[in-house]
Amino acid sequence: MSKRSRLLASSLLWSIVSLADPALADATRDESVRGQDERPNAERETVGKPGTGHSGPHTRAAGQRHETVTVRHQRSNADGTSGTTPGGGMMPNQTAPHSRSGLTRDFIARQSATLSPVAMIASLPGVVYSGNDPLGMNDEQQGLSVRGLDQTEIGYLFENVPAAPPLFLVPYTSATADNENISSITLTQGAAGTDAPLYNAVGGEIAVKMRKPSEEAGGFASGSWGSFNLNREFLRLDSGRIGHTGIKGFASFSYRGADQWRGAGAGRRYHTDMRLLKEWGARNSASLIFSFNRDRGFYLRPPTLAQWDQYGTDFNYTGSYKAGDSNYYRFQENARAQSFVSAPLSLHPDRHVTLDITPYFIYVSGYDSYGTSLNRLGSYQGNRPAGPLQVSPSLGAVIPAVATDTYRQSHPGMNTALHIDTGANRVSLGYWYSYYDFSSLSRYVLPDAQGGVPSQTGRYPILAADGSPLSSYDARLMQQVNALSLTDRLSLLDHRLTLSAGLRVIMVTRNVTNLLPGARYRSGASYVSPLPQITASWRLSDHDQLYVNGTTGFRAPSGISSYQDRFSLSSGQQTRVAASDIRPEYSIGEEIGYRHTGLVNVSVALFNYNFTNRQVTTTTVLNGVMTTESINAGGQTARGAQFELGMKPYHHFSPYLSGQYIHATVDNNLRSGNDYLPTKGKTPVRTPTFSGGLGLSYDDGQIFGLFNGSYVGSTYSTFMNDEKIPAFATANLSLGYRFKQFNALRTPQIQLNLINLGRSGYLSGVNGVSLNRRATRGVYGTMIAGKAPTYFVGGGFAGVVALSSGF
Repeated sequence: MSKRSRLLASSLLWSIVSLADPALADATRDESVRGQDERPNAERETVGKPGTGHSGPHTRAAGQRHETVTVRHQRSNADGTSGTTPGGGMMPNQTAPHSRSGLTRDFIARQSATLSPVAMIASLPGVVYSGNDPLGMNDEQQGLSVRGLDQTEIGYLFENVPAAPPLFLVPYTSATADNENISSITLTQGAAGTDAPLYNAVGGEIAVKMRKPSEEAGGFASGSWGSFNLNREFLRLDSGRIGHTGIKGFASFSYRGADQWRGAGAGRRYHTDMRLLKEWGARNSASLIFSFNRDRGFYLRPPTLAQWDQYGTDFNYTGSYKAGDSNYYRFQENARAQSFVSAPLSLHPDRHVTLDITPYFIYVSGYDSYGTSLNRLGSYQGNRPAGPLQVSPSLGAVIPAVATDTYRQSHPGMNTALHIDTGANRVSLGYWYSYYDFSSLSRYVLPDAQGGVPSQTGRYPILAADGSPLSSYDARLMQQVNALSLTDRLSLLDHRLTLSAGLRVIMVTRNVTNLLPGARYRSGASYVSPLPQITASWRLSDHDQLYVNGTTGFRAPSGISSYQDRFSLSSGQQTRVAASDIRPEYSIGEEIGYRHTGLVNVSVALFNYNFTNRQVTTTTVLNGVMTTESINAGGQTARGAQFELGMKPYHHFSPYLSGQYIHATVDNNLRSGNDYLPTKGKTPVRTPTFSGGLGLSYDDGQIFGLFNGSYVGSTYSTFMNDEKIPAFATANLSLGYRFKQFNALRTPQIQLNLINLGRSGYLSGVNGVSLNRRATRGVYGTMIAGKAPTYFVGGGFAGVVALSSGF
């Protein structure tokens, strides 16, 4: 059907509806244009208005009211962008009674396809992103905090499934979906809602949504090439609706390879996404989502401040092997494979009842390896002497070794919710069950004379005198989570006032076994936490909202080391006692906020938090292996304000601005050995007072571009505030051009991304925190030795060129 025919048919439809019921016609017309593109360059056709040149057979006789119909065509490009989101895709409209920010395709598609969702949210309010490479490819070594709370205190949901490893809680966001398949990223600052299947989200929630399959058959392809020998290809095929089944789906595959930006080595990633979707009736839907990710790379060496001042970006693992060198880069390898599958089902048996069921299964396997040294004659297996290790005596008393940590994680679960909506009142009842099985095995492998490693998974281990493999741990953790939630939402005053109250009860049970000689065989812990939450939202007008909330949050301790007896490999002395009374983190928070939507979107919020048993995650080295541990930082108070401003496209330009001020204090002295450090009143680690972001986008349909940057104030790395890193700012620029359709190619385009403009490396965040850097006298007079923190090194400049097209 031609454009003119469609317009005439639309006009005739409006005329018929208006004759039958003018009020209905007006209401329908208003609904049809709500939320559409208001930009000056949007296509508009006016039908039936005198003098427009479209006087057709629908024109009324003189004296009658003329019917005016405006049809707007919202541009949709092959990469999913539309150029309509305020702030260049950084400030979509929000209505939840919480502080909430988001990104849409208008921003996501303008970034380098190598960046992870965690890297992309760096400019949102309260976010401090500690990158470790310019291409954002290393989930293993990056930092994130929101309002001073680190990434293990922020829940990660992918299609409403808790996708972060339940024990370590690090969001491996690049493992769940390729950027081309992500439709939106939403960040909730503060505690998550009562219905979220999370037990660590005291600091907020990151929710990533996957695109839906296209209605028509087709596809999308892209290739990216750039700095550090970057080579990335992506291909997606859409089936469209399959016959009369009503099922549609897509499948995609991508490959990425690139060198390390500093030091030796390269990384490789293979990824597959798939989704099948069937929708029927009144909002019923069933979907099958699958993704597989496999990546392999090498760790970057984190410096102390002194090492950074001396060597800068040259502080790396060595690129060539010399006999006895445990810092050879091939000894510092990691690999990870993840399979993800979920089958969300949404049923609406009638207009008042909704049932949502999301079963899921995640399986992860991989290894981490680190260079170390062993005493051939004096090593220990647990608390027992290992005897002479079964290696050649010609190697000497101290031998180089590769410490390997192989792991497997199995994580099935199901999240269900029943909603009963009577119009003014909505009641939701939810239940979440999760099972988690984690096993971790330590081995040591002898490298050959050229630095080759026979097996990074410890298949050919160094043996103790009795023939058993030398090991630092052989552990297994099994966890079960049960959570019940009940929420009641009441709408009053013609839905302008909405009140909500909810209660969520979380029960976490952990059982740990350890086969290391001398260690306690069984340990574990159980946690039960009630989490009430109240919210109120007042819609002052169609464009203005005021909200207030009171929330609570809970986080179980992360890492397995706290539940294990640990021993020194060199002395046999016990370095950690398995604990069964580790206290979980608990938070109480309040927010009051205001939003305005229109040509300019504005969001402002004030917040206040109180924490008990604040858990701070850090990394330490134990027997040559990098280990994740939690430090109980006691009580903490945080108060602050955040704002966000984004403008709809005006003359093709769309600016964005965000910022946060936070004042946080440690509320008690922290224990160190048999004494306490005088930390009360100090500023917590990873909590800069000021942070902010800005952006400016341009898109006229052919030429497009986006500039975005972020600022992070100086940040303490010790609880005694005796060491910090300076403030820094980052800036990125993307430029591109869309070509006209050519044969089967739909909106082919070329895009250039310039990342970390003007940077050659900087300290971007804290990797391993410390209680104190300098020797400090404790409250009871003990001189407490200091320890140097370690840091992430932000990437230098990188350029990426991408070619893409739909078909």
